[in-house]
Amino acid sequence: MEKHSLETAKPPKFIVVEGPIGVGKSSLAKRLAKSFACEVVKEKADENPFLEHFYTHTNQSALPVQLHFLTERVKQWNALNQDDLFSTGIVTDFMLEKDPLFAKLTLTDDEYKLYDQMYQSLSVQSIKPDLVVYLQAPVDVLQSRIRKRGIKHEKNISGEYLQKLSDVYTRFFHHYDSSPLLIVNASDSDQGLGDVSGVTADDGLFKVPSLRNIGKTAPYMHNGSKASLMDVVEHYNSGILAHPNLDP
Repeated sequence: MEKHSLETAKPPKFIVVEGPIGVGKSSLAKRLAKSFACEVVKEKADENPFLEHFYTHTNQSALPVQLHFLTERVKQWNALNQDDLFSTGIVTDFMLEKDPLFAKLTLTDDEYKLYDQMYQSLSVQSIKPDLVVYLQAPVDVLQSRIRKRGIKHEKNISGEYLQKLSDVYTRFFHHYDSSPLLIVNASDSDQGLGDVSGVTADDGLFKVPSLRNIGKTAPYMHNGSKASLMDVVEHYNSGILAHPNLDP
């Protein structure tokens, strides 16, 4: 696997946050955009007219829902190159390479052949992120967060589907080497006030500062030693020292 070194003297101009449904991509993307004073570009999943039917009748709606996602994601991805967003920086909560992952998971062999023909025929701008943040969490945590955000059509997402999706993401990022990759365990279920209010904006808010969720607000790391997200990135990029107990 090709190794990438992330230059952290300047904040990355293009950050992608990825992971399975319910893992917290959009929330982290907004926080990163605020930290780095840049634009956030969110996937327009709610605008897919076939999505609600897909979660209740997967076999009937898999192809149209996937083709709609493909065309819209390509439009958004190509638009990133057209707009002057890179002058201030961009954080997105999706990457184009995710699309075939979902397609392979839901389409039949014949449907996937048709999908792949469309995927190959579309003109896609080649844009490599400066950093990809891959969020992981167990299925029970994903289900809990999906229930909490209360999107009607998502209530029918099964644990089996989420597990398959998580496995697909794991295999994909195990071999991913196109950009620097930061893998984050996002399974911390202590959301502070958000656990009580059920309001996503309250996630990570604590009445007592010493009890705040360091995964949500600075300082970061288990010991609070990192003052910013860039310090965390630098730590994993070059700050880890060799040790007999450290996994290779």
